[in-house]
Amino acid sequence: MTTRGYHKRACACTLISHIKNPIRFAREMLIRGDTDLSGPPNDGGSGNPSGGAGGAQGHCVLSGATAEKLAEEWGMEMCEERYFWTRKRWEQHRRGLGKGKGRKDVERAVEEEAGTGRSDERDLEGFWGDEEGWDGVEYLPQGTVGCVVLDREGTMCVATSTGGLTNKLSGRIGDTPTIGAGFWAEEWCEGGARGCAVDKMAQPPLTSFVPDVLRETLGECLPGLNGYRSVAEEDLDEKKARSSGIRAVAISGTGNGDSFLRTAATRTAAAIARFSPQHTLSSAVHQIAGPGGELQRSADDRWDKTGEGEGGIIGIELNNGAGEIVADFNCGGMFRSWVDEKGRERVMVFKEEY
Repeated sequence: MTTRGYHKRACACTLISHIKNPIRFAREMLIRGDTDLSGPPNDGGSGNPSGGAGGAQGHCVLSGATAEKLAEEWGMEMCEERYFWTRKRWEQHRRGLGKGKGRKDVERAVEEEAGTGRSDERDLEGFWGDEEGWDGVEYLPQGTVGCVVLDREGTMCVATSTGGLTNKLSGRIGDTPTIGAGFWAEEWCEGGARGCAVDKMAQPPLTSFVPDVLRETLGECLPGLNGYRSVAEEDLDEKKARSSGIRAVAISGTGNGDSFLRTAATRTAAAIARFSPQHTLSSAVHQIAGPGGELQRSADDRWDKTGEGEGGIIGIELNNGAGEIVADFNCGGMFRSWVDEKGRERVMVFKEEY
C-alpha cells in the first residue's frame, strides 16, 4: 500500500501456493490495476472491462487459482510447494498435531508425502545440520515480515508477508493480506495549513532517494522503490511549501492475526492519529499494540493463555516534512530493524536499548 494523497492505493493476495514472491505479485497488481482503471481500454473488441494491463481491473485482493493464473500470465516467478518447506515450521506443525518430530518421524512423514508433490528426499538435505538436538521450543517466530519506507518526496510504502498461522484450518485468511488489519498507509492535510495540497503532492518513490541497504533488499518487492512513473521537476521551495501541513502514516503489524482482524488494528491506529490530532502515531500504536492496549483487551480472559491478543506494530509517521519511526508490542519481544535519520542501521528485539 502506498500514500498518494487522498487516493487510496492498496493490493493484496492470499491462499496461494505457487507464487514464489507474493509481495512482487501484489506490487504488480497495484501497478496494473491502476493502469486498468485509468488507461485506455484495450479489449480488442471483446468487451473485456480491463484496460491494457492484463486483468487486474483495479481489484484490491485476489486469491487462489485466479491469482496464480494471473501471476503466470504476467511472467512472475512460480515454484513448487516444497520451496516453502522449512525445518522450523515442520516441527511446529508436528507439535501442533501432537506427533513426534524426531529424525525417524520426519523421514517417515517425508516418505509418506513424496507422492503429493509437497515433499521429497531433497527436503531433508541440510535439515538436521549440526543441531540434531535442537528442539525449537525456546524460539518459535511468528513468521511475519513487514517493511515500511519513507522517501524524500514524502511518499510512503508498506508491505507485509506471512506464511500464516501454523495448523490453521484450510481456507483461513488472516490479517496480513487484509487491508486495514495487517497493514495500512494514509496521507492527509491538517486543516487550515497554508500551501497544503495532498492531491498534488504524492509521487511514487525515486530509487536515488532510498538508502542503498533498503533499495538493494526491497527494490523489486515494494511498489515504487524502483520507480514506475516519471516525476515532474519542480522548485525545491515549492516542494517545501506543499509539504507544510502534510501528515501521513504507514503501518505493518505482526502477531495473532485474528486479533488484528477483530480490532482492525492498523487502520484504527491510523484513525486515532488522523482524527485525534493531539495524538502522534507513536501514542496511537501504543493504544492498540502496547501493553494493556486494544489487542490485549480484545483477548479478555484468554490473554496469556492461547496467544490471542499478542502482537506488535511498526510504522513511520510523516509530519511537516519530518519522519519518525515508531514501534510497540505487548509480548516479550519483536524483531525489528531500521535505518535512522543519520543513515545508521539499527536492530532491536526488546523494548530497552542494549
